[in-house]
Amino acid sequence: MVATPEKLQPVTSPSTEGSDRVAVLLMGYGEVESYEDFANYNEQALNLLTAKFAPVPTWIYPPLAKILAIFDFHEWGHQHNNFISPHNKIFEEQRAGIEKHLQAKWGSRVQVFKAFNFCAPFLPEQVIGEIKAQGFDKLLIYPLLVVDSIFTSGIAVEQVNKALAKLADGSEHWLKGQRYIPSFYNEPDYINLTARMVEEKIAADLAAAHLPSEIGIVLMNHGCPHKAKGFTSGILESEALYERVREQLIYKYPLISVGWLNHQTPLIEWTQPHAELAAKNLIDLGAKAIIFMPIGFATENHETLLDVHHIIHALEHRSPHVTYVQMPCVNDHPDFLKMAADWANPQIEALLTETGIVVNPQLASAQASNHHHHHHHH
Repeated sequence: MVATPEKLQPVTSPSTEGSDRVAVLLMGYGEVESYEDFANYNEQALNLLTAKFAPVPTWIYPPLAKILAIFDFHEWGHQHNNFISPHNKIFEEQRAGIEKHLQAKWGSRVQVFKAFNFCAPFLPEQVIGEIKAQGFDKLLIYPLLVVDSIFTSGIAVEQVNKALAKLADGSEHWLKGQRYIPSFYNEPDYINLTARMVEEKIAADLAAAHLPSEIGIVLMNHGCPHKAKGFTSGILESEALYERVREQLIYKYPLISVGWLNHQTPLIEWTQPHAELAAKNLIDLGAKAIIFMPIGFATENHETLLDVHHIIHALEHRSPHVTYVQMPCVNDHPDFLKMAADWANPQIEALLTETGIVVNPQLASAQASNHHHHHHHH
């Protein structure tokens, strides 16, 4: 047998390649690491998220953000022993892991940046400014959120657009190519990984003491409001994800329910059943163990940690005879980092092979007024 050495990627120096490089912008919510930032974080979240579904006037956001900060401080500080969210640290590990896979294929032509919707110094405007300063002229927008809709990943695009509008120069835009990665709710690799994580956990912790029909599985999605001022809120994608993961497990474990992690906002109709109700229903059907698996989040955050902790605490009071297991998100699981990089590869290839388009931002307003004049005339 002759061992053939693997072909190495040709390394191209920046001088020969010019500016033919791709910045991958990995986007997540971000979470506060200092309790002083609660009010600011809440105000950004209210402006970007709540404004799309809640009938609340915008002048109320700053005082409301401060009130919510008091509740956050009580929950994180007093109820949870000064909890600090691991979200940002995990997200950085995801960024570094995905970049490592991409650079193994593309070399230094591809760099992965992270942006947080609500947390400085990684706000999209700050990070895109850095991408521009480093001379990149091609951008891959990559929201690392499972559910894609105009509602969740849409706020990532909204912030990118605002940043690009501020950073546009004169008659020639610095950005020559753009691509976007929608959600991976229907990606077989992700579906298989989440199902496998559940099966492995059951085998390790529950199988010796419980029959398969006595093990309830709550597959947790990001809660969605039913009415969101006409925005699609991600319900269809989330339900499709749930059905596919459920299909992997249902033949062996018949007690499976979706469980939505809702923000219990007044006046808003949220997706049902919420995770606690889902677990109660499975217990009523004879489950002696309940496993909570977040499938609608790729990265751990206060919802997957604190909210689920509260749910389990309430259930233990009601049904102390049941065993409860809290599962992690896929986080920086090696298989997830590899698949997340693989999803980016076709878009990076397209950006590197397509001829860049020169966009003149000044034409946009002229075009809009021309169209307006034309329609008015008719």
